Formats: sequence, structure tokens, C-alpha cells
Amino acid sequence: MVDPQAKDSSIESVVIIGAGIIGLCTALQLQRLGLQVSLLDPKGFGQETSGGNAGHFATEQVFPLADSSLLPQLPKMLLDPKGPFRVRPAYFFTALPWFMRFLRNMLPRRLRRNTDAIKPLNLAAIPAYQELLAELDCEDQLILQGSLLTFETTNDEKIKAQVESLRAENISVEWLDREKCLQLEPNLSDKVKSCLFFPEVGHTASPLRLCETLGQRFLSNGGRLIQAKAIEISESSSSVCIELDSSSYVGTELDRSSGNNIKLNYDKVVIAAGAWSKPLVKNLGYKVPLDTERGYHLMLPVEQCLSRPVASAERKFIMTPMQGGLRLAGTVEFAGLKAKPDYSRATMLLPHAKALLNNDSLASLGQGETLETWMGYRPSLPDSLPVMGAAPNHSRIYFNFGHQHLGLTWGAISGRLIAQLIDGQNPSIDMRPYSIARFN
Repeated sequence: MVDPQAKDSSIESVVIIGAGIIGLCTALQLQRLGLQVSLLDPKGFGQETSGGNAGHFATEQVFPLADSSLLPQLPKMLLDPKGPFRVRPAYFFTALPWFMRFLRNMLPRRLRRNTDAIKPLNLAAIPAYQELLAELDCEDQLILQGSLLTFETTNDEKIKAQVESLRAENISVEWLDREKCLQLEPNLSDKVKSCLFFPEVGHTASPLRLCETLGQRFLSNGGRLIQAKAIEISESSSSVCIELDSSSYVGTELDRSSGNNIKLNYDKVVIAAGAWSKPLVKNLGYKVPLDTERGYHLMLPVEQCLSRPVASAERKFIMTPMQGGLRLAGTVEFAGLKAKPDYSRATMLLPHAKALLNNDSLASLGQGETLETWMGYRPSLPDSLPVMGAAPNHSRIYFNFGHQHLGLTWGAISGRLIAQLIDGQNPSIDMRPYSIARFN
């Protein structure tokens, strides 16, 4: 069966597996080239991790997570069930190979290499969004008011060293005393002694609304959303065949009357399925050490409390002002894709917000009423780099997944790079550091 979108056989057809922020931006960038594009996702636009993240375009986060400075903190963090970084005991041995690779990436040479690969993506991230959103007439989805990193007990020498290391990587940062912090965010509590201000950072008032807006633009441009799960990919000399799980298909447009799985053919495919990319890649014969950092958020029905994202250096979480309230996020849990959520990892953020903010409406929260909680799956690789680029052993298959904590940040630039490759252009950033070949 041929994709019903393919009305003109002379125009190249591309299917993107995954309709999160990465898949959406890739689809829109490909549409700019005049290609026929389909998005394949069982749940729709931004319904997984992309819709529930912290909404922070975190271009200041230039350092990989695998940093040797983390080593002294790891034992306590991993053993504390309410700590910011946790491995569920039942998942420990499953996650162990990932952590061994993670530790190897702390070596100075690898740390430098990974930092150098993160920097060009961060530098191009917001300009790529500005260009894309302006063309789609939805610039209001990106708010550029910077972000703050607060300090309560960290000594000045450590803060100074952090500032120097950031400036050495050309990150725009200002170290503000308490008085200047309050000029930016008057609701910060007395516990905040100083902060770092990142003036070139942005946020969105609703990651889900951003995805839905991009999705509607994609559809209005002639794109097609197919709600189904891809279970297998095969390539021939003339096309790529995507086999769908018929039981997951939502709709009536495709024929599943035979009882067999649906098969669709395209000229090219981009795998952008986030945490669900690993089995598709394995099916093609590639190895990838992808694991899942489960992230939680808690929504507080408090508006006009902050003007920009505010993170805590000591408490390891972030607060972002959003449409409908204040989102608290930032914890990490390794437990795989199948374990039930532990929403106490979301509700445990409330005391931290109360400690950092002076706001009367926060005082009674958590005393009987039910607050909105959420859990999503960050697709993470041990070197903090995504897998992007052409499949080494396939001519019609491309990868765009594994963006860990920076999926929202890198959406537009990742989409642009993949579109450039598919169009036969030289990518505007050297793609070699992101190739799946580094694991094969």
C-alpha cells in the first residue's frame, strides 16, 4: 500500500516517525523544500515528552552531564529515593551498561569533545527557531527574557569558577547579587543569596501548545498525520517500507480489513521517535546505547509569580512560568519505559518552590487539593549528544533522536540539519559528532 498523501509521484515523499518537537520541526523544514511529508505517531502532536517538559530553551547548558565533578555526589543521589537523580533498584542492572559508558565520557578528552559538539547546536538553536516561527507566523511561542540560576549556600569561589568556565565557552552570563536578582524576580525568597542571569535564553508558555501550533501549520501546509505505531522498517532500492501495528491505528483512511499489519511505502524515512527509537534502529542492524531518563513535572495554579525560568543550583530543579500556572520540573529517574510512574517525584518539588518563592498563594498548596502531575521519557545517550544524520548502511534512512534534556532547545536546528542532508546540501554544522557510527 502506498501512502495516501503521495498525490504526485514526481515529488519525493518522506515519513517521519515521531510527532514530538523534533519530528515536527523536521517535518516543517522538509515542507519548506517542497517535499511531501507524513508524520507517524500513535498519539499525535507533542503528546509524549515534548508536551510536558520544562519549556526552557536551555542554550546555556553547554556542558555534558557526564562531568567528573558529579562523581562525589553520585552515591548519595542514586541511593536517595527522593533525590534529584535516581535509579530504581529493580532497574539497576539494566541501566549499568549505560552508566559505565556515562563514566567513560567523564574522561577529559571525551568531555572536551562532547562540549565542542554541544556548542554549535546551542549557538544555532534560537536563531533557527526565530526563523522557523517567523515564517509560520507564531513568533509568540518563543519568549526571550533569559533565565536565572539561583544560589543559596554555594560559596562565592565555586560560583566564580562556574562563571569563568561558562564565559570560557562564550556563554553570556551575569553574576547578580541578591538586590539585582530581586529586580528581575521580586518574588524570590530570602534564601536566595545570588544568581546567574543568562540573558540569551528563552522559554515557551506551553510546550504542548507549541507542538500543537506547529502541528496545525504542518497540516495546513499539506502534511498528513498518521496515528499508528511503526514496528518495522525495511529498505529496497526504490523505497522504504514502514510496517504499522494495525491495532494501534487511529482512523479509517488506511485499509486494515485483511487483519494484517498495514505497510506504507515512502522515498525516505526519518526516525525521530525519541525514547522509542531504539528497537527501530536495532531492527535495521545498528547498536545505540539509548536509555530513558524519566522526568516529572508538577503544575501549580499560580500565575504572574515569575517572569522567566528560575533554576536552583542546590535543589536541582527548575520553575517556569506557563500558561495556566507555574511548572516545576527537573528530576531524573532511571526505570525504563514500562515501570509505573512514581508521582511523589513530582510532588516532592512543591516544598522546594515554597522555599524559593515569597508568594501567599503558594502557602496552602498541597493541603488537600490535587495538583497536576506528569511523567515523560527523555531519550538519553551517555555522551549527551543526539543521534543525527544519515544511516551509514542505508541510503534512504535518517536518524534524529536522543536529544536528552535539550530536545526542545534543539528542535528547529535538528530539523534544519536533517532537511539539509535529505536535500543534498552540505549541513550548516559538522554532523560527524552526532553520527550513529560512533556506537557501531
